[in-house]
Amino acid sequence: MLNRGAFTLRYKQPAVDWINAADPAIGARPIALAEVNQDLTIYLVEDAVVETPAAFRRWLKRNHRALIEHELAAWYTDPALWPKDRNYALLVEWFQPEIHTVIEDLAGGELHDDGL
Repeated sequence: MLNRGAFTLRYKQPAVDWINAADPAIGARPIALAEVNQDLTIYLVEDAVVETPAAFRRWLKRNHRALIEHELAAWYTDPALWPKDRNYALLVEWFQPEIHTVIEDLAGGELHDDGL
């Protein structure tokens, strides 16, 4: 068991609408909400971050911009395509955080940082 908590950011429809509108090439075959949510990033954090809903909300408020930008960059690397106001309100409008408090490492062996 790892001494970490984890969370994902499940996309909501406004984020998917942005993905489809930001690139006219997608217009021919819009991406659906279910498709976007098939493979989510798992963010590992200190246990204390996800101990209580209030602690997690405080952490999200402090780190919302980096999280939003990480998710946006996964779709479009050009920040000119990103929404100008990348505030906490945008995070909660576009994403539903899902907390995971038990992380089991079934692979065994040493953990390595891939340097990302």
